[in-house]
Amino acid sequence: MELKVLPDTRRIRAYLRWSDGGKSPARYLGQVDHDSRPANLSRAWELAWSKGLLTEEPPAEGSWASSPAVRAVMRANRNKNTKPELLLRSLLHKRGLRYRVAARPLPNLRRTADIVFPKAKVAVFVDGCYWHGCPEHLRPAVKNAEFWHSKIEGNRTRDAETDQLLRGEGWTVVRVWEHEDPVAASVRVANAVSEALGPLDR
Repeated sequence: MELKVLPDTRRIRAYLRWSDGGKSPARYLGQVDHDSRPANLSRAWELAWSKGLLTEEPPAEGSWASSPAVRAVMRANRNKNTKPELLLRSLLHKRGLRYRVAARPLPNLRRTADIVFPKAKVAVFVDGCYWHGCPEHLRPAVKNAEFWHSKIEGNRTRDAETDQLLRGEGWTVVRVWEHEDPVAASVRVANAVSEALGPLDR
């Protein structure tokens, strides 16, 4: 599934894309207008099903997704190298900052930050609005509502615990929502790195 934002109107169009003998044709599905990428992907899959472009497949053993569309949305939402991450990293690189990607700030702690500045001890997390419970854009799920509420609350709790553990070891934690202006976010991260290093190490 592919989402394209029209530069002039900022409208979002959904396309179904597949592999066919080395080619990658696409079928236009329609316009989507939800506030988050997961919600728009879900709507796009619904459009594909309604147009008869997909066929049912049995769920994987142990899967708790309520439908093929939900499973597809979950597969489509990567946990690293997302577009907001790539854009933020590009802006930071243009500022002359160098960093590690998808690394553990603390080697003995199984928590991975999206961008890590080891010398400055700054850990940056780019949080998806749905999975991390953005107060502005989260739209509660209708199907399996109790499960998804528990899942997202668990993510929030883990985020808070991660922040506390890192700060306890002298790290600065910067969290960036995927909907944030990337330029403003890059300034915030750069300032955090500069402040952490101090005047002698800049």
